[in-house]
Amino acid sequence: MLSIIFFSIIGLSVLIALAARLGTSKNMSISEYLVGGRSFPAWLLYFLAVGEIYSIGTMIGLPSGVYAHGARDAIWFLGYILLAYPLGYYGGPLIWRAGVRYNAMTIPDVFGSHFRSRTLEVVTALALLVALIPWGQYQFIGLQVVLGALGLPITPVQAVVLAAVIAFIYLFVSGVRSPAFVAILKDVFMLLGILIVGIFAAYAAGGTEPIFSKEHIAEPMITLSGSSLVFTISTIVIQSITFYLGFSAAFLFTAKSERAVKSSTVWMPMYMLMYPFLIIASFYAISAFPNLAKPNTVFMHTTLALLPPWLVGIVAAGAGLSGLLVLATTSLVIGGTVTRNLVPNVRPEIQKRVSNIVIAVFLVFAAWLTLAGSTLMLTVLNLTYYLLGQFVPGWIALMFFKRVKGWAVAIGMIVGLVVAIAFYITKPDFGGINAGLIAVLINLAITFGLSLFGERVERTPMCDWSPDAQRGATN
Repeated sequence: MLSIIFFSIIGLSVLIALAARLGTSKNMSISEYLVGGRSFPAWLLYFLAVGEIYSIGTMIGLPSGVYAHGARDAIWFLGYILLAYPLGYYGGPLIWRAGVRYNAMTIPDVFGSHFRSRTLEVVTALALLVALIPWGQYQFIGLQVVLGALGLPITPVQAVVLAAVIAFIYLFVSGVRSPAFVAILKDVFMLLGILIVGIFAAYAAGGTEPIFSKEHIAEPMITLSGSSLVFTISTIVIQSITFYLGFSAAFLFTAKSERAVKSSTVWMPMYMLMYPFLIIASFYAISAFPNLAKPNTVFMHTTLALLPPWLVGIVAAGAGLSGLLVLATTSLVIGGTVTRNLVPNVRPEIQKRVSNIVIAVFLVFAAWLTLAGSTLMLTVLNLTYYLLGQFVPGWIALMFFKRVKGWAVAIGMIVGLVVAIAFYITKPDFGGINAGLIAVLINLAITFGLSLFGERVERTPMCDWSPDAQRGATN
C-alpha cells in the first residue's frame, strides 16, 4: 500500500507536467523554456517560488540538523527564511527590473549586460555552476533517504537514477512551466505530511510539554549561548540576504510584473505555520530514537515508527516531490547558464536542445557525487550558501550604486569563492561567526574597494530605473 500511494502521487506529478505544456507553442522558444515567456501571474510565481524555498531540506534536512544540534539549527532555519521575506518584497522587484531591462534569462545575463563585461558574465556563470552542484547533491541526498525508507528492493544507484529521470521529464516537457504547476501538488502533500507527523508525535509523547522537557532533552539541545548563539545569528543574517540574491533570482524573471513579484511574496510566510509541527517531530525523535547512525534519516524513521503504511506513503510523496521539484529547477538554471553564457554562439533555435543535454549531464554528475560521498544535509546547505553568497556584492552594486566596475565585481567574486571553499574545508574558528559571512564581507570589500581605482564609469542602478509604466505599475 505504501509503495502504491507513493508512486501514484509521483505519477500524478508527471501527468501534471505533461498537462503544463497545453496552451504553449509547439516549438517552444528558449524564453518560454527558461522563464515562461515572462508571463507568470502572482499565483503561479508564488507556487514556483515556495517550491524552491521549501525543498526536501524542509522535511528531511531540518529534522536531521535539529537531531544533531538541537535548537541552534531550528532557530537558524526558521529565522533566515522569515527574514528573507521582507528583503524579497523590496529587493525582488529590482531583480525583475534587471531581467526586463536586459532581456535576461539567467543571472550571468544580468551581470554581463549591466557591467558590459563578457569576462564577468563568464565568471558569474562558472561561479553559479560551482554553487549549484552541492545544491543538486542536497536534493539527491534527501531523495535517497526517502526512497530508502520505503523498504523497496531498490539500490542507491537505482534510487538516484529514478529521481534524475523524473526531474528530466519535468523539464523536457515544458521547461519552467512544469515545475511551477507540479509545485501545487507538492505543496499539498508536503504540508499534509508535516502536519500528520507532528500531530502523531505529539500524541505519542502525551503532549508537547514532555517533548521539550529537560528530562528527555539535554539542556544544550534546547538553549543557545556563546558561540552557538553567534553562529545562529550570523547565519540568519547571511542566508536571509543570500536567499533572493542567490536561490530565487532566476525564477523572478518569470513574473509578468513587479506587482506580481510583490504579491507572491506577501503570502509566503503563511507556509511557516507548518514549522511548529516539524519542530515537534524533530525533538520527539531526539528522545524517542537516540543514537541513530544516520541523522539524515530521522524524519522518515519517525514517520515509519508512528504512522500506518498508507499515511507513510503520503508523507514520503510530499518529501519526494519536494526534492524532485528543486532538482528540476536547479537543473534548469544550470542548463540555461551553460547554453546562454558559457557555450559561445549557440543559435537561438537550438538553445533549448543544448540546454536539455546540459541538464542530463548535470543530473548524472550530481547523482554520481551523491553516491560517491553523502553527508549531513544541513552541512551541504551551508556550503551552498557560502558559494551563492558571493553574488550578493554584485547584486547590491547593480541595484543601488552607479560607479562599481565590472572587473572589480569579477575579482571580488573569484576571491570570495576561493575563500568560501577554503573556509568550508579548513573550518576556521571565528568565535562562532558563520564563515560564509566572512567570505562575503571580504568579497564586498574587494568589489567596492577596487572600484575606487581606474577610469570613472557610471551606470544607472535598478533603484533609479524602471520599465515603461506599462508593466511595472499597472499589471
